[in-house]
Amino acid sequence: MVAPSSDTKSGGGLEGLFRGHAGAATMAGTLEIAFFHPFDTIAKRLMSDKSNVTAGTFGERFANANKVIFKEKADAALTTKVAYLYPGSLYAVTYKVLQRVYKFAGQPIVKDKMDATVGPFMKDTFGTKSKMMTESLAGSLIGIGEVVLLPLDRLKVLSQTNEATLKSKSLAQIIRSEGFRGMYAGTAVTMTRNAPGSFCLFGGAAFTKDVIFGLEDYRSATFAQNIAASTVGSCLSITVTNPMDVIKTRIQNKDIGSKNVSALTVLGELVKAEGPSGLLKGVTPKVLASAPKLVFAYTMTEYFKKLIAPKK
Repeated sequence: MVAPSSDTKSGGGLEGLFRGHAGAATMAGTLEIAFFHPFDTIAKRLMSDKSNVTAGTFGERFANANKVIFKEKADAALTTKVAYLYPGSLYAVTYKVLQRVYKFAGQPIVKDKMDATVGPFMKDTFGTKSKMMTESLAGSLIGIGEVVLLPLDRLKVLSQTNEATLKSKSLAQIIRSEGFRGMYAGTAVTMTRNAPGSFCLFGGAAFTKDVIFGLEDYRSATFAQNIAASTVGSCLSITVTNPMDVIKTRIQNKDIGSKNVSALTVLGELVKAEGPSGLLKGVTPKVLASAPKLVFAYTMTEYFKKLIAPKK
């Protein structure tokens, strides 16, 4: 994920918001699902699996991974396998679009509010790095609030990793069976993941622009500098949060109506059965997918933002 610059003041009312980052993020998020949803599905299935897929020879490891990722479609034709990587696309599109709008349009608003309320304190505390820290903290705060979208994320994860439990059940039946607590399973671990994750995402991008490229005005970054900065922020965020993402995924992929499990229980069982390395499951496909995903997300978001901006 890329962190678009938030140095412009939020304004223009609701219409201005949706003619800016929100509208652009809506279109970019939809297209992003079309291209990158398979990578997310692969990562989620690897995270959910409790076997040691790295055991044995290269051929055995490949066979293990093939079975984990494609399940009963492991021996199917390539086209069938590709289609099997797009489960729950409706949930995924809805979740991703709302997530993109919330994160990319929300972070600049929080950053502006922080500048107006605690700006002097930030400057006194962090000096010349106050802008970078404000970007990071605003991202962290917006990341924590992202838990409001957790029910959609739960449905997306279930469709990717435990699709059998969704069969023959309507959305109303799922909600009735799960209840409020069930749909928000994993809230604590999600907040614990999102706070440092969004801090690293926005902070890593700001750090690269500020320290590596020496930019005083982040808006003056070139296309290449924006891509580099966003890549650093995203890869750092993915690596730091992957252990918590593994735990969150396993909490969310339980059968509909089954008893909730705590993050500590999942962590204990994981470490005992798979060792600490189990917390890094799925990190490779996520990181490998991040570079092209970043280029695409940033380019399309900025392109659509200019395309739908009101003419002056």
